[in-house]
Amino acid sequence: MLSQSNLLSRSPKYFPFSPTLSSNINSQFLSFRALKKYPPLQSKLATSSSAMTNHTDITTCPLDGPAIDRFAEVGDRLADAAGQVIRKYFRKKFEILDKEDLSPVTIADQAAEEAMISIILENFPSHAIYGEEKGWRCKEKFADYVWVLDPIDGTKSFITGKPLFGTLISLLHRGKPILGIIDQPVLRERWIGISGRRTTLNGQEVSTRTCAKLSQAYLYTTSPHLFGGNAKDAFARVRDKVKVPLYGCDCYAYALLASGYVDLVIESGLKPYDFLALIPVIEGAGGVITDWKGHQLHWEASSDSRATSFNVVAAGDKQIYEQALDTLQWQ
Repeated sequence: MLSQSNLLSRSPKYFPFSPTLSSNINSQFLSFRALKKYPPLQSKLATSSSAMTNHTDITTCPLDGPAIDRFAEVGDRLADAAGQVIRKYFRKKFEILDKEDLSPVTIADQAAEEAMISIILENFPSHAIYGEEKGWRCKEKFADYVWVLDPIDGTKSFITGKPLFGTLISLLHRGKPILGIIDQPVLRERWIGISGRRTTLNGQEVSTRTCAKLSQAYLYTTSPHLFGGNAKDAFARVRDKVKVPLYGCDCYAYALLASGYVDLVIESGLKPYDFLALIPVIEGAGGVITDWKGHQLHWEASSDSRATSFNVVAAGDKQIYEQALDTLQWQ
């Protein structure tokens, strides 16, 4: 069977997006194929509504089917391109540089971002791009559609040979994440979240698991050393109440939460490119993700935007989410 990337390469060249696709035949074909890979939320709810009792509602996507399906198809191509670059450098010798904040960056980060940018510019020249490495790319100061890219979330894991990093791809429509992708290119696992639809892992639907008590929860954070001041104390309060605290997965922890393997992820100091892709994935799996005060995560992308820091909590079950917020006591 042809891979999706090969199939796309043999398909007619994409043209810049317009509300009406080039032909009804192409629109129907795209919708049919995408519905198989990105199933509507209703199909899951019809068979397991009781299992979602403790989960948050998932809002519907404001865009029509063909439009969001095409965005998802191109998102797949971005992940394919980034993965091809990253696998070439994984566990190989290369120079490691330090950015201004002393976080590491490699040629793999930079080349993977450039590979994704070229695909976006080819398919959606009017869209803006905000990448971790290069920042804002758009002639205009604002744009209705903004792709937010983190080529390697977990660069420290990448440079030490641990395959628990990921590529994060999100598409914002007027500030709202409507598409999110978590891709692990070494393990070849890809979680895709689309607003209003069920999250998938390699094409199969996934969902978070129920966990009614914080004392029974499995908790992940990237590192306890990343918390400082009051945030360190707040995290410690939750850590001391859970069943098992775990460390070291970066964005992969959120993917495991979406698939129902862990219950809670708490982190401090995340940038927008670290969490925007996670929102559709977590919510589409039936989970909830907010800041530590319970507010919706939101970031206005523009040429003047700065990548400010956020405290993030994600849970598979609404009950332990509320218990975690109560325990964090974040004011």
